[in-house]
Amino acid sequence: MRHLDAMVQTLEGIASIMRIVRLPGIHHDANAVLLIGSTEAILVDSGTAWYQLLQQERIVGQIGDDVTLREIVLTSRRYPFSGGSASISERFDKAPIMAHSAATSSLATGDFFTTWANRFDSDMPSIKAIDLDLNRPLELDGDVVDFIEAPGPSSCNLMVHIPSAKTVIAGALLPRADRPMRWDVPTGNLIDGRESLERLKELGAEKLIPMHGPSLKGSGHISETLQRHIATLESIIENQGVFPRSWPKPAHTSLWHEPVPAWPRKEQETNQADGKSLN
Repeated sequence: MRHLDAMVQTLEGIASIMRIVRLPGIHHDANAVLLIGSTEAILVDSGTAWYQLLQQERIVGQIGDDVTLREIVLTSRRYPFSGGSASISERFDKAPIMAHSAATSSLATGDFFTTWANRFDSDMPSIKAIDLDLNRPLELDGDVVDFIEAPGPSSCNLMVHIPSAKTVIAGALLPRADRPMRWDVPTGNLIDGRESLERLKELGAEKLIPMHGPSLKGSGHISETLQRHIATLESIIENQGVFPRSWPKPAHTSLWHEPVPAWPRKEQETNQADGKSLN
């Protein structure tokens, strides 16, 4: 029995070799994130179709020839998250693309409106995505990858939770620390957005990957940042959905608002991929 106990303790002490690598979004692209195991990887979001060849090179540079891209998961149907996924799937042996069931029809038809592709004067590729079963988390080398509904930016919005790494990929729910999400867009909802942010805060993440820019780190900093977003949405709800007059009208392609005066932001923009193992 002692030998068995010692073996269990040894196995529990073995650190995961999974890596979480953020591929910084280029221009309008959302951050793409690679979850890399010993032999397989999962890509979360793809960016637009504009830089798909470069994105493929970046993925190869991270996973090499010995790791298979097992699947692509989209946290949003919006073009900055999904546009390049069909091309990337073809490049990596037709890796299956998965998305919220509310998104798959729009993606399959190349819908310009709800994907926001029309705002970029861009073609929206037809993307054959599979409905993601939210009741069955994915696993990678024993680590759980959980997908949580987070409506507000859109009805199909998801956030990705990796409990073993205390990491959350927030996507459109948190465009950046100093940029609140837009809800005044197709299938967006202000009240749902506030509730999704509260759900995100409850996860107690120590690392939070937003739509744009580098990760937020430290549970205290993340909690404080999310509370600022929540409080702002609450005040707008109380004001019958009217946002502050000082805020400018969002840019044509924008999926966020620009508060005035500007909110504080500790994180600095970078074009370098970042990530490390979970241990």
